[in-house]
This record gives sequence, C-alpha cells and structure tokens, in this order.
Amino acid sequence: MDLNAVTDVLRPRGRAELPPAREGDAVLGGGTWLFSEPQPSIRRLIDLAGLGWEALRADADGLTLAATCTIEQLNGFEAPMEWRAAFLIRECCRAFLASFKIWNMATVGGNICLGLPAGPMISLAAALDGEGVVWTPDGGERRVRIADFVRGPREVELAPGEVLRAVHLPAVALRRRAAFRRASLTPLGRSGVLLIGTHDTDGTFALTVTASTRRPVQLAFPGVPTPGELAARLAAAIPDALYYDDMHGRPDWRRHMTALLAGDIRDELAEESA
Repeated sequence: MDLNAVTDVLRPRGRAELPPAREGDAVLGGGTWLFSEPQPSIRRLIDLAGLGWEALRADADGLTLAATCTIEQLNGFEAPMEWRAAFLIRECCRAFLASFKIWNMATVGGNICLGLPAGPMISLAAALDGEGVVWTPDGGERRVRIADFVRGPREVELAPGEVLRAVHLPAVALRRRAAFRRASLTPLGRSGVLLIGTHDTDGTFALTVTASTRRPVQLAFPGVPTPGELAARLAAAIPDALYYDDMHGRPDWRRHMTALLAGDIRDELAEESA
C-alpha cells in the first residue's frame, strides 16, 4: 500500500538521531501492517532498521529480543535444553499463519506495539513474564510488563516520543513447564483464542489468556487448581465485555473455547506434575 500522505521518511543511525515526537508520526519496524491499508493520518515515518540492534541475545538471565527482531530470526533461535518453555517460541511464530515474506519483515516489537488481541508475540511475551524496555524522549528508559503494556486493541502503554527498544524473557520463566492451546474458526484463520499455561518448580500455576480477550489476562494459583477453581477464576476475571468481538469470533464462542482450552491446559500440566 502506498502511503501517499507521508512527506518525510527518517532513518536514524543512533538514539541521538531519533526526532522529537510530532503529530502524524509513525515508527516503522517491519511495516507489514503499516503498509497493509491506507494511513491518511501519517505524515512522517521513523524507520528503526538503521539503528542496527542485535536481533536476539541469550545469556544466563534469559532471552533479550530487539524490537526489530524479525519473526524469521526468532523462529530460527535454538534454545538451551533447560529452557523447557522455549517450544512456545515456535508455536507463537507459527500462529502468524503468514508467508515467508511476512516472517522476513514482521518484527517482534511491531506485533506487540500494534496491540491486536491475536498478536502472538503478545501471547508469548505475556506468558513468559516478558518485560519491555522502553526508551523515553529524555534519554532514559523504563521497563513495563508486556502483560500490562497492551491495554486493548491498538492501545499500548507508549507515550508520544517513546520507543519500544527490546523485550526480555527471563530464564526463570523459560525453564518452566508449559502448555499451549490455540483455536480459530478456520484451519488457516487468525487466532480467536490463544492460551498458555505454565507450571513452576515451586508449584505455581499460571494461565495467560490472549486472542479471545481485548487485552492479556493472567491468572495465578499457588498450585494446579481444580477444574472448579479454574472455571470460577476465569468467570470472575473475564467479564463478558472483555471478550473480543470481530469477524474472527463472537464473544460467546471465544468464552466457551477459552474455558475448554483452559481445562485442557490444566489437565496436561496436572498430569505432568503427578
């Protein structure tokens, strides 16, 4: 899609070259959504590609992903054996259901900053206690949990002039046992429901609900809950208005599938712990 309202394209080579924010700005990562439809309000593009950020780095503290890390780069990452939850990386990459052209351009940061319920990088980062590193216009930075960063469709916790620099997935989360469930209305359809459960060595059970809800919802239990406890918490934590409604699934279907898949995850992690 030609963005014929754009009059300027900036390609900063370092943080000092990032311009002060002004109305009509758009930060460009991969651009797979940005160039997919008309953007009449955008006047200036700020292309992050020239900043040369290292795509990903694994160390004893966990996995750090640059906001400009592409889905293809992330999918190709080979995790240490002890990171039992690392299989979620490829599951979430495949949840894009996109061609190699998209995988080669779409970025982790772009998917998260778009804030759409079906964004699988939101699912991955929220479930693994991901923390976003945000550059602020005054030269500083702040950190925010990705589960809190996404507030709703196309609504994220970024002030004017702020840039998502990276996402950190802690090693402690990557070492947990995990279970993944996803559903859509068609075999190759956008995610209508995407749930991830984790079970830590201290017994803590966590369930992260995405795609079916307008924002990520997380539930934590001191141990694997009973089916009744899980169902009650889901009902209390997700009111009807929080279930998303679009062409990829009605709220009542999303609510039903969320409960069904949450039960599957509970059963799988309970069986493994036994």
